[in-house]
Amino acid sequence: MRKEPTFLHINTNGIIYEVFVSLNCSGTIKEKKVELFITHIIREDNQSLYGFTDINEKKLFDRVIKINGVGPKVALAICSTFTPSGFTQIVSSGDINMLKRVPGIGPKGAGRILVELSGFILDTQTDEGINTPSVSEAAMALESLGFKKEIIATALKNCVGNTTSELVKEALKRLQK
Repeated sequence: MRKEPTFLHINTNGIIYEVFVSLNCSGTIKEKKVELFITHIIREDNQSLYGFTDINEKKLFDRVIKINGVGPKVALAICSTFTPSGFTQIVSSGDINMLKRVPGIGPKGAGRILVELSGFILDTQTDEGINTPSVSEAAMALESLGFKKEIIATALKNCVGNTTSELVKEALKRLQK
């Protein structure tokens, strides 16, 4: 493995892959053997691999590149500038000035990102089983009813139901209060 600040050359059974990484990810890699969560982006003229040691950083990257006008380079710059939890705080507080610090993001782009990601919450408790398929399905159902993501996340956090329908019913009761 060859390590540079923004990319790695990883040898996998004799094939060397170039994997782009954030500065935060690069800083955490200390050994020659590394396990990464990969996002593979295929474009008309290019195929690129983006690697992450933190699953929440990958989730952040994958969510941000879906925004119109934000490509992988800007998304990687966001991941290099902020930790996933720090970025979630910036989005929830609507801090446009902090977001403008990212190279490649101006005032219009920062505003668009904040609007697109309003309610963006990273579930850092996935290891504890809180983010089950039922919870995800219940969140999507409640979102389709017009509730905002941050309100849904708060309501679902305290629900104890096991099935999607139980969670939706319980969350609706909490949301009506």
